[in-house]
Amino acid sequence: MSHATHQAVTTAELAPAAWEPLLDGVSIAVPATGADVSWDLVEEPGGPSTLWLRADGVPIEVRFSVPLGDAAGYWHPRVGWHRTLPADWEGRSVASLVDGHAAGCLYDHSGATLLTFAAVDPVPEISLRFGVSEENDTYVVHVHLPASDGPHRLLLVPRAESVAAALRVLRAWFTAEVAALPVPDSARTPVYSTWYAFNQQVDAESVETQARLAAELGCGVLILDDGWQRHGHGRGYAGCGDWEPDESKFPDFTAHVARVRGHGLRYMVWIAPLLLGPRAACHQQWAPYATRPATVPGAAVLDPRHPEVRSRIVESCVRLVRDHGLDGLKLDFLDQAMVYAGDGAGDIGAAMALLLTDLRCALQAVRPDVLLELRQPYTGPGMAPYGNMMRSVDCPADATANRVRTIDTSLLTVGGAVHSDMLLWDTGAPVEAAVRQLIGTLHSVPQLSVRLDRLPAGHREAIGFWLAEWSRLRPQLLDGAVEPGRPDELYTLVRSAADGVCVIDVHSDRVVPLRPAGQHEIVLVNAGPADRLTVATGEDSPTADITVHDPRGRIIDRCRRVLTPGLHTVPVPSMGLATLRIREGGTQ
Repeated sequence: MSHATHQAVTTAELAPAAWEPLLDGVSIAVPATGADVSWDLVEEPGGPSTLWLRADGVPIEVRFSVPLGDAAGYWHPRVGWHRTLPADWEGRSVASLVDGHAAGCLYDHSGATLLTFAAVDPVPEISLRFGVSEENDTYVVHVHLPASDGPHRLLLVPRAESVAAALRVLRAWFTAEVAALPVPDSARTPVYSTWYAFNQQVDAESVETQARLAAELGCGVLILDDGWQRHGHGRGYAGCGDWEPDESKFPDFTAHVARVRGHGLRYMVWIAPLLLGPRAACHQQWAPYATRPATVPGAAVLDPRHPEVRSRIVESCVRLVRDHGLDGLKLDFLDQAMVYAGDGAGDIGAAMALLLTDLRCALQAVRPDVLLELRQPYTGPGMAPYGNMMRSVDCPADATANRVRTIDTSLLTVGGAVHSDMLLWDTGAPVEAAVRQLIGTLHSVPQLSVRLDRLPAGHREAIGFWLAEWSRLRPQLLDGAVEPGRPDELYTLVRSAADGVCVIDVHSDRVVPLRPAGQHEIVLVNAGPADRLTVATGEDSPTADITVHDPRGRIIDRCRRVLTPGLHTVPVPSMGLATLRIREGGTQ
Protein backbone atom coordinates (compact mmCIF):
# COMPACT_ATOMS: atom_id res chain seq x y z
CA MET A 1 0.00 0.00 0.00
CA SER A 2 1.49 3.33 -1.08
CA HIS A 3 1.16 6.60 0.75
CA ALA A 4 1.22 9.99 -0.97
CA THR A 5 4.06 12.24 0.09
CA HIS A 6 2.82 15.09 2.27
CA GLN A 7 3.14 18.42 0.50
CA ALA A 8 3.68 21.28 2.95
CA VAL A 9 1.03 23.95 2.47
CA THR A 10 3.27 26.78 3.69
CA THR A 11 7.02 27.12 3.82
CA ALA A 12 6.81 27.26 7.63
CA GLU A 13 5.79 23.57 7.58
CA LEU A 14 8.97 22.51 5.80
CA ALA A 15 11.83 20.89 7.67
CA PRO A 16 13.67 23.68 9.50
CA ALA A 17 17.12 24.87 8.55
CA ALA A 18 19.47 27.31 10.26
CA TRP A 19 19.25 30.88 8.97
CA GLU A 20 22.36 33.02 8.51
CA PRO A 21 22.78 36.67 7.41
CA LEU A 22 23.61 37.01 3.72
CA LEU A 23 23.30 40.51 2.20
CA ASP A 24 21.32 43.71 2.90
CA GLY A 25 19.00 42.14 5.45
CA VAL A 26 18.50 38.96 3.40
CA SER A 27 19.01 35.71 5.29
CA ILE A 28 19.94 32.35 3.79
CA ALA A 29 19.29 28.77 4.80
CA VAL A 30 20.49 25.64 3.02
CA PRO A 31 18.76 22.50 4.34
CA ALA A 32 20.90 19.44 4.91
CA THR A 33 20.81 16.86 2.13
CA GLY A 34 22.96 14.14 3.62
CA ALA A 35 25.78 15.25 1.36
CA ASP A 36 28.58 17.75 1.92
CA VAL A 37 26.80 21.08 1.31
CA SER A 38 28.48 24.48 1.57
CA TRP A 39 27.98 28.02 0.35
CA ASP A 40 30.07 31.12 0.00
CA LEU A 41 29.21 34.71 -1.00
CA VAL A 42 31.71 36.67 -3.07
CA GLU A 43 30.82 40.36 -3.08
CA GLU A 44 31.73 42.51 -6.09
CA PRO A 45 31.63 46.32 -5.65
CA GLY A 46 29.49 47.89 -8.35
CA GLY A 47 28.17 44.58 -9.58
CA PRO A 48 26.22 41.56 -8.42
CA SER A 49 27.59 39.36 -5.66
CA THR A 50 28.01 35.67 -6.46
CA LEU A 51 26.60 32.99 -4.20
CA TRP A 52 28.51 29.73 -4.74
CA LEU A 53 26.67 26.56 -3.72
CA ARG A 54 28.37 23.16 -3.57
CA ALA A 55 26.33 20.04 -2.95
CA ASP A 56 28.50 17.05 -3.86
CA GLY A 57 26.47 16.09 -6.94
CA VAL A 58 23.01 15.98 -5.31
CA PRO A 59 20.01 18.30 -5.68
CA ILE A 60 20.11 21.30 -3.39
CA GLU A 61 17.61 23.79 -2.02
CA VAL A 62 18.55 27.34 -1.07
CA ARG A 63 16.15 29.54 0.90
CA PHE A 64 16.12 33.32 1.06
CA SER A 65 14.13 35.26 3.66
CA VAL A 66 13.57 39.02 3.90
CA PRO A 67 11.64 41.02 6.53
CA LEU A 68 8.43 42.28 4.93
CA GLY A 69 9.18 45.91 5.68
CA ASP A 70 7.02 47.96 3.27
CA ALA A 71 7.03 45.32 0.51
CA ALA A 72 4.72 46.05 -2.43
CA GLY A 73 5.32 43.44 -5.10
CA TYR A 74 7.44 40.66 -6.54
CA TRP A 75 8.61 40.62 -10.17
CA HIS A 76 9.89 37.56 -12.03
CA PRO A 77 10.08 36.64 -15.74
CA ARG A 78 6.80 34.68 -15.66
CA VAL A 79 4.97 37.19 -13.47
CA GLY A 80 2.04 37.79 -15.85
CA TRP A 81 -0.59 39.94 -14.15
CA HIS A 82 0.02 38.77 -10.55
CA ARG A 83 2.49 41.51 -9.59
CA THR A 84 1.71 42.08 -5.96
CA LEU A 85 2.62 39.78 -3.06
CA PRO A 86 1.53 36.13 -3.32
CA ALA A 87 1.28 33.97 -0.24
CA ASP A 88 3.96 31.30 0.05
CA TRP A 89 1.28 28.62 -0.47
CA GLU A 90 0.59 29.92 -4.00
CA GLY A 91 3.87 31.32 -5.33
CA ARG A 92 5.28 28.70 -7.73
CA SER A 93 7.40 28.82 -10.88
CA VAL A 94 9.52 26.50 -12.99
CA ALA A 95 12.36 27.81 -15.14
CA SER A 96 14.38 26.26 -17.93
CA LEU A 97 16.19 27.49 -21.03
CA VAL A 98 12.93 27.81 -23.01
CA ASP A 99 10.67 28.61 -20.08
CA GLY A 100 11.73 31.83 -18.43
CA HIS A 101 14.73 32.35 -16.17
CA ALA A 102 15.23 31.59 -12.47
CA ALA A 103 15.22 35.19 -11.27
CA GLY A 104 13.16 37.47 -9.07
CA CYS A 105 12.97 40.94 -7.54
CA LEU A 106 11.11 41.96 -4.39
CA TYR A 107 10.44 45.72 -4.06
CA ASP A 108 8.72 48.11 -1.69
CA HIS A 109 6.21 50.95 -2.14
CA SER A 110 8.93 53.48 -2.89
CA GLY A 111 10.02 51.23 -5.76
CA ALA A 112 13.31 50.31 -4.07
CA THR A 113 14.36 46.67 -4.12
CA LEU A 114 14.64 44.37 -1.11
CA LEU A 115 15.93 41.22 -2.85
CA THR A 116 17.15 40.67 -6.42
CA PHE A 117 18.60 37.37 -7.60
CA ALA A 118 19.18 35.29 -10.72
CA ALA A 119 20.64 31.89 -11.50
CA VAL A 120 23.82 32.03 -13.57
CA ASP A 121 23.13 28.82 -15.47
CA PRO A 122 19.95 29.27 -17.57
CA VAL A 123 19.77 25.71 -18.87
CA PRO A 124 18.68 23.23 -16.15
CA GLU A 125 15.14 22.89 -14.89
CA ILE A 126 14.87 24.88 -11.66
CA SER A 127 11.75 25.08 -9.50
CA LEU A 128 10.99 28.02 -7.27
CA ARG A 129 8.61 28.64 -4.41
CA PHE A 130 8.01 32.17 -3.15
CA GLY A 131 5.64 34.41 -1.23
CA VAL A 132 4.70 35.93 2.08
CA SER A 133 5.24 33.63 5.05
CA GLU A 134 2.19 34.33 7.18
CA GLU A 135 3.73 32.56 10.15
CA ASN A 136 7.00 34.53 10.10
CA ASP A 137 6.05 37.95 8.64
CA THR A 138 8.72 37.56 6.01
CA TYR A 139 8.97 37.16 2.25
CA VAL A 140 10.64 33.90 1.26
CA VAL A 141 12.09 32.50 -1.94
CA HIS A 142 13.07 28.83 -2.15
CA VAL A 143 15.17 27.79 -5.13
CA HIS A 144 15.42 24.06 -5.91
CA LEU A 145 18.52 23.30 -7.97
CA PRO A 146 19.13 19.95 -9.68
CA ALA A 147 22.17 17.79 -9.14
CA SER A 148 25.28 19.19 -10.80
CA ASP A 149 28.84 18.03 -11.35
CA GLY A 150 30.09 21.47 -10.38
CA PRO A 151 28.97 24.29 -8.09
CA HIS A 152 25.81 26.27 -8.68
CA ARG A 153 25.99 30.05 -8.87
CA LEU A 154 23.32 32.59 -8.01
CA LEU A 155 23.76 36.33 -8.51
CA LEU A 156 22.51 38.74 -5.83
CA VAL A 157 22.18 42.47 -6.45
CA PRO A 158 22.53 44.93 -3.55
CA ARG A 159 19.49 47.07 -2.84
CA ALA A 160 18.75 49.51 -5.65
CA GLU A 161 16.43 52.48 -6.12
CA SER A 162 14.17 50.60 -8.54
CA VAL A 163 13.51 47.22 -10.11
CA ALA A 164 14.86 48.49 -13.43
CA ALA A 165 18.07 49.71 -11.77
CA ALA A 166 18.63 46.35 -10.05
CA LEU A 167 17.97 44.37 -13.21
CA ARG A 168 20.33 46.62 -15.20
CA VAL A 169 23.09 45.29 -12.94
CA LEU A 170 22.13 41.71 -13.83
CA ARG A 171 21.78 42.56 -17.51
CA ALA A 172 25.24 44.12 -17.58
CA TRP A 173 26.71 41.02 -15.96
CA PHE A 174 25.08 38.64 -18.44
CA THR A 175 25.99 40.91 -21.37
CA ALA A 176 29.66 40.58 -20.43
CA GLU A 177 29.41 36.80 -19.98
CA VAL A 178 27.10 35.64 -22.81
CA ALA A 179 28.13 35.39 -26.48
CA ALA A 180 24.94 36.87 -27.93
CA LEU A 181 23.85 36.31 -31.52
CA PRO A 182 24.80 39.40 -33.56
CA VAL A 183 21.92 41.85 -34.02
CA PRO A 184 21.69 43.24 -37.57
CA ASP A 185 20.23 46.73 -37.84
CA SER A 186 17.19 45.22 -39.58
CA ALA A 187 16.27 43.52 -36.28
CA ARG A 188 15.87 47.04 -34.91
CA THR A 189 13.55 48.36 -37.63
CA PRO A 190 9.73 48.21 -37.69
CA VAL A 191 8.27 44.91 -38.89
CA TYR A 192 5.23 43.99 -40.96
CA SER A 193 3.68 40.66 -39.89
CA THR A 194 0.89 38.87 -41.70
CA TRP A 195 -0.64 37.13 -38.68
CA TYR A 196 -3.44 39.37 -37.40
CA ALA A 197 -3.94 40.94 -40.82
CA PHE A 198 -4.49 37.63 -42.62
CA ASN A 199 -4.30 34.81 -40.08
CA GLN A 200 -3.75 31.79 -42.36
CA GLN A 201 -5.41 33.28 -45.46
CA VAL A 202 -2.16 34.43 -47.05
CA ASP A 203 -1.15 34.39 -50.73
CA ALA A 204 1.72 35.79 -52.77
CA GLU A 205 -0.13 38.73 -54.33
CA SER A 206 -1.67 39.98 -51.08
CA VAL A 207 1.59 39.71 -49.15
CA GLU A 208 3.48 41.58 -51.87
CA THR A 209 0.93 44.39 -51.75
CA GLN A 210 1.44 44.77 -48.00
CA ALA A 211 5.22 44.57 -48.46
CA ARG A 212 5.28 47.56 -50.79
CA LEU A 213 3.17 49.68 -48.45
CA ALA A 214 5.09 48.55 -45.35
CA ALA A 215 8.38 49.57 -46.95
CA GLU A 216 6.93 53.01 -47.74
CA LEU A 217 6.05 53.41 -44.04
CA GLY A 218 9.58 52.58 -42.92
CA CYS A 219 9.39 48.87 -42.14
CA GLY A 220 12.57 46.88 -42.68
CA VAL A 221 11.35 43.29 -42.21
CA LEU A 222 8.36 41.22 -43.30
CA ILE A 223 7.33 38.11 -41.36
CA LEU A 224 5.14 35.60 -43.17
CA ASP A 225 3.31 33.87 -40.36
CA ASP A 226 1.32 30.63 -40.12
CA GLY A 227 -0.58 29.63 -43.27
CA TRP A 228 2.23 29.66 -45.85
CA GLN A 229 2.86 25.92 -45.45
CA ARG A 230 0.97 22.87 -46.72
CA HIS A 231 -1.99 22.02 -44.49
CA GLY A 232 -1.72 25.53 -43.03
CA HIS A 233 -5.42 26.11 -42.48
CA GLY A 234 -7.71 25.85 -39.47
CA ARG A 235 -6.69 27.37 -36.18
CA GLY A 236 -5.09 24.19 -34.84
CA TYR A 237 -1.71 22.71 -35.69
CA ALA A 238 -2.67 19.31 -37.07
CA GLY A 239 -0.82 19.95 -40.35
CA CYS A 240 2.54 20.92 -38.86
CA GLY A 241 5.67 18.93 -39.61
CA ASP A 242 6.48 18.99 -43.33
CA TRP A 243 7.32 22.68 -43.66
CA GLU A 244 6.85 22.90 -47.41
CA PRO A 245 5.24 25.95 -49.09
CA ASP A 246 1.60 25.64 -50.13
CA GLU A 247 1.80 25.90 -53.94
CA SER A 248 -1.85 26.94 -54.18
CA LYS A 249 -0.99 30.10 -52.25
CA PHE A 250 2.60 30.57 -53.39
CA PRO A 251 3.10 29.00 -56.85
CA ASP A 252 6.77 30.07 -56.86
CA PHE A 253 7.71 30.78 -53.29
CA THR A 254 11.35 31.59 -54.05
CA ALA A 255 10.40 34.18 -56.67
CA HIS A 256 7.84 35.65 -54.29
CA VAL A 257 10.47 36.07 -51.58
CA ALA A 258 12.75 37.81 -54.06
CA ARG A 259 10.00 40.25 -55.07
CA VAL A 260 9.34 41.18 -51.44
CA ARG A 261 13.05 41.63 -50.80
CA GLY A 262 13.13 43.86 -53.85
CA HIS A 263 11.14 46.42 -51.84
CA GLY A 264 14.05 46.65 -49.42
CA LEU A 265 12.55 44.32 -46.81
CA ARG A 266 14.19 41.34 -45.21
CA TYR A 267 11.96 38.26 -45.32
CA MET A 268 11.29 35.86 -42.44
CA VAL A 269 8.96 32.87 -42.18
CA TRP A 270 7.11 31.42 -39.20
CA ILE A 271 7.91 27.86 -38.17
CA ALA A 272 6.96 25.78 -35.13
CA PRO A 273 9.70 23.14 -35.50
CA LEU A 274 8.76 21.02 -32.47
CA LEU A 275 5.13 20.48 -33.49
CA LEU A 276 4.00 17.35 -35.37
CA GLY A 277 0.43 17.02 -36.58
CA PRO A 278 -1.42 13.94 -37.86
CA ARG A 279 -2.06 15.49 -41.29
CA ALA A 280 1.64 15.94 -42.04
CA ALA A 281 3.09 13.56 -44.62
CA CYS A 282 5.98 12.84 -42.27
CA HIS A 283 3.72 12.03 -39.31
CA GLN A 284 4.06 8.26 -39.39
CA GLN A 285 7.85 8.45 -39.56
CA TRP A 286 8.25 10.88 -36.67
CA ALA A 287 5.32 9.99 -34.41
CA PRO A 288 7.48 7.61 -32.28
CA TYR A 289 9.52 10.68 -31.29
CA ALA A 290 6.46 12.76 -30.37
CA THR A 291 4.79 10.86 -27.54
CA ARG A 292 3.17 13.76 -25.68
CA PRO A 293 0.49 16.15 -26.92
CA ALA A 294 1.20 19.86 -27.19
CA THR A 295 -0.66 22.33 -25.02
CA VAL A 296 -1.81 23.97 -28.27
CA PRO A 297 -4.51 22.13 -30.23
CA GLY A 298 -4.01 19.43 -32.84
CA ALA A 299 -0.34 18.51 -32.54
CA ALA A 300 2.12 16.44 -30.55
CA VAL A 301 5.60 17.61 -29.55
CA LEU A 302 8.84 16.21 -30.92
CA ASP A 303 11.13 15.29 -28.04
CA PRO A 304 14.37 17.30 -28.49
CA ARG A 305 16.34 14.83 -26.37
CA HIS A 306 16.55 12.53 -29.41
CA PRO A 307 19.53 13.34 -31.67
CA GLU A 308 17.42 12.33 -34.68
CA VAL A 309 14.84 14.98 -33.79
CA ARG A 310 17.48 17.67 -33.44
CA SER A 311 18.98 16.78 -36.80
CA ARG A 312 15.56 16.76 -38.45
CA ILE A 313 14.70 20.22 -37.09
CA VAL A 314 18.02 21.74 -38.13
CA GLU A 315 17.70 20.27 -41.62
CA SER A 316 14.14 21.60 -42.04
CA CYS A 317 15.07 25.11 -40.95
CA VAL A 318 18.25 25.33 -42.99
CA ARG A 319 16.48 24.02 -46.09
CA LEU A 320 13.85 26.75 -45.83
CA VAL A 321 16.38 29.55 -45.52
CA ARG A 322 18.76 28.19 -48.13
CA ASP A 323 16.31 27.10 -50.82
CA HIS A 324 14.09 30.18 -50.77
CA GLY A 325 16.54 32.98 -50.00
CA LEU A 326 15.05 33.80 -46.62
CA ASP A 327 16.68 36.16 -44.14
CA GLY A 328 15.54 34.33 -41.07
CA LEU A 329 12.88 32.47 -39.12
CA LYS A 330 10.28 33.15 -36.48
CA LEU A 331 10.78 30.20 -34.12
CA ASP A 332 7.48 29.58 -32.37
CA PHE A 333 6.37 27.26 -29.56
CA LEU A 334 9.86 26.27 -28.40
CA ASP A 335 8.46 26.22 -24.86
CA GLN A 336 6.32 23.23 -25.87
CA ALA A 337 9.40 21.08 -25.20
CA MET A 338 8.55 21.47 -21.53
CA VAL A 339 5.74 18.91 -21.83
CA TYR A 340 8.54 16.37 -21.29
CA ALA A 341 10.00 18.14 -18.23
CA GLY A 342 10.40 16.08 -15.10
CA ASP A 343 9.82 12.68 -16.70
CA GLY A 344 13.22 11.38 -15.61
CA ALA A 345 14.50 10.85 -19.15
CA GLY A 346 16.84 13.84 -19.26
CA ASP A 347 16.90 17.60 -18.82
CA ILE A 348 14.86 19.50 -21.43
CA GLY A 349 16.94 22.66 -21.13
CA ALA A 350 20.13 20.75 -21.91
CA ALA A 351 18.53 19.14 -24.98
CA MET A 352 17.23 22.49 -26.24
CA ALA A 353 20.67 24.03 -25.77
CA LEU A 354 22.13 21.32 -28.03
CA LEU A 355 19.39 21.83 -30.61
CA LEU A 356 19.62 25.61 -30.67
CA THR A 357 23.41 25.62 -30.81
CA ASP A 358 23.35 23.30 -33.83
CA LEU A 359 20.60 25.38 -35.44
CA ARG A 360 22.39 28.68 -34.95
CA CYS A 361 25.65 27.37 -36.38
CA ALA A 362 23.97 25.75 -39.38
CA LEU A 363 21.92 28.85 -40.20
CA GLN A 364 24.89 31.18 -39.83
CA ALA A 365 26.79 29.02 -42.30
CA VAL A 366 24.04 29.73 -44.83
CA ARG A 367 23.32 33.34 -43.84
CA PRO A 368 25.80 34.93 -41.40
CA ASP A 369 23.43 37.81 -40.56
CA VAL A 370 20.44 35.54 -39.96
CA LEU A 371 17.40 36.92 -38.15
CA LEU A 372 15.83 34.68 -35.51
CA GLU A 373 12.74 35.71 -33.57
CA LEU A 374 12.07 34.17 -30.15
CA ARG A 375 9.01 34.80 -27.96
CA GLN A 376 8.17 35.07 -24.29
CA PRO A 377 8.76 33.03 -22.19
CA TYR A 378 11.97 32.00 -23.95
CA THR A 379 13.62 35.43 -24.08
CA GLY A 380 15.87 35.32 -21.01
CA PRO A 381 19.66 35.82 -20.91
CA GLY A 382 20.26 32.16 -21.78
CA MET A 383 18.55 32.61 -25.15
CA ALA A 384 20.79 35.48 -26.25
CA PRO A 385 23.06 33.15 -28.30
CA TYR A 386 20.07 31.79 -30.23
CA GLY A 387 17.91 34.79 -31.18
CA ASN A 388 18.19 38.47 -31.96
CA MET A 389 14.50 39.46 -31.96
CA MET A 390 12.76 38.89 -28.59
CA ARG A 391 8.99 39.27 -28.93
CA SER A 392 6.21 39.84 -26.44
CA VAL A 393 3.72 37.00 -26.15
CA ASP A 394 0.40 37.37 -28.00
CA CYS A 395 -1.94 40.14 -26.82
CA PRO A 396 -4.10 41.11 -29.82
CA ALA A 397 -5.43 44.70 -29.66
CA ASP A 398 -4.31 45.04 -26.02
CA ALA A 399 -2.09 48.12 -25.84
CA THR A 400 -1.68 47.82 -22.07
CA ALA A 401 -0.51 44.21 -22.25
CA ASN A 402 1.90 45.05 -25.06
CA ARG A 403 3.40 47.88 -23.01
CA VAL A 404 3.73 45.76 -19.88
CA ARG A 405 5.03 42.65 -21.61
CA THR A 406 7.60 44.42 -23.77
CA ILE A 407 8.98 46.31 -20.77
CA ASP A 408 8.99 43.10 -18.70
CA THR A 409 10.95 41.41 -21.49
CA SER A 410 13.43 44.26 -21.80
CA LEU A 411 14.25 44.22 -18.08
CA LEU A 412 16.27 41.01 -18.41
CA THR A 413 16.90 40.62 -22.15
CA VAL A 414 20.51 40.45 -23.27
CA GLY A 415 21.67 41.08 -26.82
CA GLY A 416 18.59 40.91 -29.02
CA ALA A 417 16.13 43.69 -29.77
CA VAL A 418 12.83 43.45 -27.88
CA HIS A 419 9.80 43.35 -30.21
CA SER A 420 6.15 44.03 -29.58
CA ASP A 421 3.39 41.61 -30.28
CA MET A 422 1.83 42.39 -33.63
CA LEU A 423 -0.40 45.47 -33.66
CA LEU A 424 -4.07 44.93 -34.38
CA TRP A 425 -6.79 47.56 -34.22
CA ASP A 426 -10.23 48.33 -35.59
CA THR A 427 -9.68 50.30 -38.78
CA GLY A 428 -13.20 51.68 -38.45
CA ALA A 429 -12.39 53.24 -35.07
CA PRO A 430 -11.06 56.79 -34.60
CA VAL A 431 -7.40 57.33 -35.38
CA GLU A 432 -6.63 57.45 -31.63
CA ALA A 433 -7.27 53.69 -31.47
CA ALA A 434 -4.42 53.04 -33.89
CA VAL A 435 -2.09 55.47 -32.14
CA ARG A 436 -2.80 53.89 -28.76
CA GLN A 437 -1.48 50.57 -30.07
CA LEU A 438 1.70 52.20 -31.38
CA ILE A 439 2.35 54.12 -28.17
CA GLY A 440 2.01 50.87 -26.24
CA THR A 441 5.05 49.53 -28.10
CA LEU A 442 7.33 52.56 -27.80
CA HIS A 443 10.03 50.76 -25.84
CA SER A 444 10.27 47.89 -28.29
CA VAL A 445 10.43 47.38 -32.04
CA PRO A 446 6.85 47.71 -33.33
CA GLN A 447 5.33 44.98 -35.49
CA LEU A 448 2.34 46.05 -37.62
CA SER A 449 -0.32 43.55 -38.61
CA VAL A 450 -3.24 45.30 -40.32
CA ARG A 451 -4.09 45.36 -44.02
CA LEU A 452 -2.31 48.53 -45.00
CA ASP A 453 -4.14 48.83 -48.32
CA ARG A 454 -7.45 49.08 -46.44
CA LEU A 455 -6.46 51.72 -43.92
CA PRO A 456 -8.29 55.06 -43.81
CA ALA A 457 -6.09 57.97 -44.82
CA GLY A 458 -5.98 59.33 -41.27
CA HIS A 459 -4.75 56.01 -39.88
CA ARG A 460 -2.02 55.76 -42.51
CA GLU A 461 -0.94 59.35 -41.83
CA ALA A 462 -0.77 58.65 -38.10
CA ILE A 463 1.23 55.42 -38.55
CA GLY A 464 3.71 57.19 -40.79
CA PHE A 465 4.24 59.96 -38.26
CA TRP A 466 4.62 57.69 -35.22
CA LEU A 467 6.95 55.25 -36.98
CA ALA A 468 9.10 58.18 -38.08
CA GLU A 469 9.19 59.53 -34.51
CA TRP A 470 9.98 56.07 -33.17
CA SER A 471 12.89 55.77 -35.63
CA ARG A 472 14.18 59.23 -34.69
CA LEU A 473 14.02 58.38 -30.99
CA ARG A 474 15.26 54.80 -31.30
CA PRO A 475 18.54 55.52 -29.43
CA GLN A 476 16.52 56.58 -26.39
CA LEU A 477 13.68 54.06 -26.64
CA LEU A 478 15.78 50.93 -27.28
CA ASP A 479 19.20 51.81 -25.91
CA GLY A 480 18.67 54.53 -23.33
CA ALA A 481 18.41 54.24 -19.57
CA VAL A 482 14.75 53.27 -19.08
CA GLU A 483 12.92 53.81 -15.81
CA PRO A 484 9.38 52.41 -16.02
CA GLY A 485 8.45 52.55 -12.32
CA ARG A 486 6.95 49.81 -10.19
CA PRO A 487 5.82 46.63 -12.01
CA ASP A 488 2.59 46.44 -10.02
CA GLU A 489 1.63 49.91 -11.30
CA LEU A 490 1.86 48.59 -14.89
CA TYR A 491 4.44 51.11 -16.03
CA THR A 492 2.10 54.08 -16.47
CA LEU A 493 4.93 56.64 -16.59
CA VAL A 494 8.03 55.53 -18.47
CA ARG A 495 11.14 57.66 -18.80
CA SER A 496 13.96 56.82 -21.23
CA ALA A 497 16.98 58.99 -21.90
CA ALA A 498 20.20 59.03 -23.90
CA ASP A 499 22.41 61.65 -25.56
CA GLY A 500 20.64 64.62 -24.00
CA VAL A 501 17.18 63.54 -25.19
CA CYS A 502 14.51 62.26 -22.78
CA VAL A 503 11.25 60.57 -23.80
CA ILE A 504 8.44 60.37 -21.25
CA ASP A 505 5.30 58.45 -22.11
CA VAL A 506 2.36 58.85 -19.75
CA HIS A 507 -0.51 56.34 -19.66
CA SER A 508 -2.68 57.73 -16.86
CA ASP A 509 -3.75 61.09 -15.48
CA ARG A 510 -0.78 61.90 -13.26
CA VAL A 511 1.77 64.65 -12.68
CA VAL A 512 4.93 64.26 -14.74
CA PRO A 513 8.19 65.32 -13.04
CA LEU A 514 10.45 67.17 -15.50
CA ARG A 515 14.21 67.04 -14.97
CA PRO A 516 15.62 69.25 -17.73
CA ALA A 517 19.17 69.34 -16.35
CA GLY A 518 21.48 67.82 -18.96
CA GLN A 519 18.68 67.52 -21.54
CA HIS A 520 18.33 69.55 -24.71
CA GLU A 521 15.09 67.88 -25.75
CA ILE A 522 12.19 66.34 -23.84
CA VAL A 523 9.44 64.47 -25.69
CA LEU A 524 6.15 64.09 -23.83
CA VAL A 525 3.80 61.40 -25.14
CA ASN A 526 0.25 61.61 -23.85
CA ALA A 527 -1.41 58.19 -23.78
CA GLY A 528 -3.76 59.27 -21.01
CA PRO A 529 -7.43 60.24 -21.27
CA ALA A 530 -7.15 64.04 -20.93
CA ASP A 531 -6.14 66.53 -23.61
CA ARG A 532 -3.35 67.93 -21.47
CA LEU A 533 -0.40 66.91 -19.36
CA THR A 534 0.50 68.35 -15.98
CA VAL A 535 4.24 68.67 -15.45
CA ALA A 536 6.21 69.61 -12.35
CA THR A 537 9.54 71.42 -12.52
CA GLY A 538 12.09 71.90 -9.78
CA GLU A 539 14.38 74.74 -8.81
CA ASP A 540 15.62 75.61 -12.29
CA SER A 541 13.47 77.66 -14.66
CA PRO A 542 14.39 76.53 -18.17
CA THR A 543 12.98 78.18 -21.26
CA ALA A 544 11.49 75.67 -23.68
CA ASP A 545 10.31 75.95 -27.27
CA ILE A 546 7.28 73.65 -27.34
CA THR A 547 5.82 72.01 -30.45
CA VAL A 548 2.56 70.08 -30.01
CA HIS A 549 1.39 67.37 -32.43
CA ASP A 550 -2.07 65.82 -32.63
CA PRO A 551 -2.49 62.03 -32.96
CA ARG A 552 -2.01 62.21 -36.74
CA GLY A 553 1.24 64.12 -36.32
CA ARG A 554 -0.07 67.50 -37.43
CA ILE A 555 1.41 70.50 -35.60
CA ILE A 556 -1.37 72.24 -33.68
CA ASP A 557 0.62 74.59 -31.46
CA ARG A 558 3.99 76.24 -31.10
CA CYS A 559 4.94 78.37 -28.12
CA ARG A 560 7.79 79.37 -25.84
CA ARG A 561 7.40 78.84 -22.10
CA VAL A 562 9.52 79.58 -19.06
CA LEU A 563 9.08 76.55 -16.83
CA THR A 564 9.26 78.20 -13.43
CA PRO A 565 9.28 75.92 -10.37
CA GLY A 566 5.91 74.31 -9.76
CA LEU A 567 3.10 72.82 -11.82
CA HIS A 568 2.44 73.62 -15.48
CA THR A 569 -0.24 72.46 -17.89
CA VAL A 570 0.91 71.53 -21.39
CA PRO A 571 -2.03 71.24 -23.83
CA VAL A 572 -1.15 67.92 -25.45
CA PRO A 573 -4.13 66.08 -26.92
CA SER A 574 -4.77 62.51 -25.88
CA MET A 575 -2.63 60.26 -28.13
CA GLY A 576 -0.56 63.28 -29.15
CA LEU A 577 2.93 64.44 -28.25
CA ALA A 578 4.81 67.59 -27.37
CA THR A 579 8.48 68.24 -28.05
CA LEU A 580 10.20 70.60 -25.61
CA ARG A 581 13.50 71.95 -26.87
CA ILE A 582 15.41 73.46 -23.99
CA ARG A 583 17.08 76.73 -24.95
CA GLU A 584 20.72 77.13 -24.00
CA GLY A 585 21.14 79.92 -21.53
CA GLY A 586 17.38 79.94 -21.09
CA THR A 587 17.37 79.19 -17.37
CA GLN A 588 16.21 82.17 -15.36
